[in-house]
Amino acid sequence: MSIRASCLLLSVFLLFAQPLGATPAYRSAAPIAYMIDMSSGAVLFEKQPKKRIPPASMAKMMTAYVIFEELAAERLKLDQEFEISNETASNWSGRGSTMYLRAGQKASVAALLHGLITLSGNDAAIALAEGLSGSEEAFIGRMNETARRMGLENSRFGTANGWPDEGRTLVTAEDLAKLAQRSMADFPILYKMFYGKSDFTWNNVTQPNRNPLLGRIDGADGLKTGHTDEAGYCFTGSAVKDGRRLVMVVAGLPSQSSRIEESVQLLNWGFDNWKSRRLFAKNTAVGAARLQLGSKTKVDLVTPQAVSVTLPKDSKAEFELVIRYNGPIKAPIEKGERIALLVAKFSDGKEQVTPLLAANDVGSAGFFGRALNGVKGLVGF
Repeated sequence: MSIRASCLLLSVFLLFAQPLGATPAYRSAAPIAYMIDMSSGAVLFEKQPKKRIPPASMAKMMTAYVIFEELAAERLKLDQEFEISNETASNWSGRGSTMYLRAGQKASVAALLHGLITLSGNDAAIALAEGLSGSEEAFIGRMNETARRMGLENSRFGTANGWPDEGRTLVTAEDLAKLAQRSMADFPILYKMFYGKSDFTWNNVTQPNRNPLLGRIDGADGLKTGHTDEAGYCFTGSAVKDGRRLVMVVAGLPSQSSRIEESVQLLNWGFDNWKSRRLFAKNTAVGAARLQLGSKTKVDLVTPQAVSVTLPKDSKAEFELVIRYNGPIKAPIEKGERIALLVAKFSDGKEQVTPLLAANDVGSAGFFGRALNGVKGLVGF
């Protein structure tokens, strides 16, 4: 479905009649690379961002997201325990990255999430999948349903842990970055609780996090490495500096050392060569969207986070802000629902996009309410 511009045009921000400015140059050693500034939606670097690739253990980001959804909905608890099946223990303990789970052992959801995210445990991923959905196959259905709902149009999942599966599991760098952003934006408390830990101990075995940014970039806190012969060395990472959060993806690198070097260089380039200009604070009302069949004819739109535009460091740019949304929007609407986009449109045709949320619930109107709202629409109320 195409996105149309609403009739609402926000205040136009005109700095000087100059173009956005020359994009800072960068040459990535990775066959696939992508970077986005979360505060503005600006894509700072892209190299084959839509090419479908096997994600290896980066697929575990989706496994974690599904579990986070269950925890946030209180259908699952962190101290809830799952018993490790004989099949999971025999198939996955010692096979690739492992948490060293034992058959018959009980492990809490919290411990399994640490095993999944910090240790990249293949056995932890399967234990969570079986514990939540009864089987890995059923859980994979949840993963793909979530991917569709999230708009990961070029990704599909065939395993809960990213183990090679003859090409069934494929993603793109662009989709991985979107998944990373949603993990942080939708579940900030759980994200902080489980991502960015330096190590984790289970069954008296302490293992380090393989995240190449930890200890090398201040503010680094996520997300997930991956490696198979087919995928090469991969990484989806993020860090915060001076209020800016960058998300990056690299894939197809030939070695662990090259993954470390490229990840650090790309992220430093993103912080050192770009600047942000703050536009709105978090939860700022920036406009409204028209509704149909609702108890109200409009719903206010608010920012889910502080919103900025991202510019090359020496740039002064001309841009305007508009609100776009899929229309017509039909009630009911839930508070916090993503229903519109705030778009910064630059004079050189580039755009930076951030989501907007419904500020409040709007229920469906009854017969007379719909008739009244129809009259209001006709007369421009």
